[in-house]
Amino acid sequence: MRSRMKVAGLRLALGGFAAVAVAGVACAAVPADQVARIGQDLTPFGSEKAGEKTPIGDVGEWTGGLASVPSNVTYKAGDHLADPFASDKIEYTITGANADKYKDYLNAGHLALLKQYSDYKMNVYQSRRTCAQPEAVYKATKNNAAIGELIGGGNGVGKAILGLPFPIPNNALEIVWNHLLRYRSFKATRQYAFAPVTQSGDYTLSKVQDEAIIQWADPTKKSAEDLNNISLYYIQNTIAPARVAGNVILVYESINAQVHPRQAWQYSPGTRRVRRAPTISYDNPGTNSDGLTTSDAFDGYNGAPDRYDWSVVGIAPKIVAANAFKAEVTPYKDYLQQQHLNQDAIRYELRRSWEVRATLKPDQRHVYARRDMYQDEDGWQVTGTDLYDGRGQLWRTQEIQMIQRYNVPSCGQATEAVYDLQAGRYLAMTMQNEEPPANYFADELDVNRYTPGALRQLGVR
Repeated sequence: MRSRMKVAGLRLALGGFAAVAVAGVACAAVPADQVARIGQDLTPFGSEKAGEKTPIGDVGEWTGGLASVPSNVTYKAGDHLADPFASDKIEYTITGANADKYKDYLNAGHLALLKQYSDYKMNVYQSRRTCAQPEAVYKATKNNAAIGELIGGGNGVGKAILGLPFPIPNNALEIVWNHLLRYRSFKATRQYAFAPVTQSGDYTLSKVQDEAIIQWADPTKKSAEDLNNISLYYIQNTIAPARVAGNVILVYESINAQVHPRQAWQYSPGTRRVRRAPTISYDNPGTNSDGLTTSDAFDGYNGAPDRYDWSVVGIAPKIVAANAFKAEVTPYKDYLQQQHLNQDAIRYELRRSWEVRATLKPDQRHVYARRDMYQDEDGWQVTGTDLYDGRGQLWRTQEIQMIQRYNVPSCGQATEAVYDLQAGRYLAMTMQNEEPPANYFADELDVNRYTPGALRQLGVR
């Protein structure tokens, strides 16, 4: 197995790079010969095309991913995605009894779940690197590799647009920004369910409708500087259960938090007032989460990275939840089980993953003193996070299932689960199992809708 810190010549702080300083953040210009590798031995995302053999199985080769509807499934607009790998067999199953054999390929959270719950298991399948995106995103990504830069002390991105800002990263912050600005389509609407599950397995299913105009993916824009410092406009409208229906939030996400931090508003049907909502950020409790997660942990990580010092642990094969086609169509009554999700519905694969560590700055506060984040090398999406409390003990762990939206195409996500290892509870979010399929081509969305004044009209019970 190759060194954790030696992949594709190590696309991090290479000695030949012309290093410069940006407000205390070490960064570097990417040489033209490195940029030229994108589309050659590197994928359009900057990951290695080649596979990798390990003692527990092989990481697959990237051969183009699923950029359109696979030939072995039937799909029409409005359908849930059919599983092109339904005939795949389980290669091996990891349990608490054999977890030590696989410990080098598991994050701390998975190891803890395997040890804590006797019926928790991980069924591992063939590694299929399905991530694919539109050609325009590939083109922009390659261009970004040469021009993208960190600004605002690492709290923002300049010059890049549409694609990944740093497909050949030089430091941990660039890797994090790849997650924050990864391609997810331009305009999208969806409905999803979430459930805080008690120790006994009881839960109340809640539902929201959310929508976004992701300005970063606006094909008419030429650079980050054209976006008025807003990477996306976001609305979340809670529609069930009745006691919380009508609560609406609006978010303007910043590209450079040093210039202007995130702006947020909330409408409450109880008061019929729209108010500023500065608490929708950092370690404030996540909306509708029953206190099981923080605002900045949604989607693995979101918002400004300024409260932490970031470092790269390395890149190595990890077992992660991927190609979650089966999980996404499992009925909630079968999916939401006591202590954890139905593990027979979840597909795991061996994938190379970046591991980035966030350590709380001495002069900052946050309920998580340390976060270890794992990002898929192709989609750059956070697939798992281990969250430590102020005593240095593992408190919570997140698992985010990857799924290739071959109808877009985009490297998307299915269920996000947050397990509170100390309380013995978990939160399942972004479930679309029994909801209408998301619309990733919501051209009807208009930026004029995303104003505090419009929230009152949305929040009607």
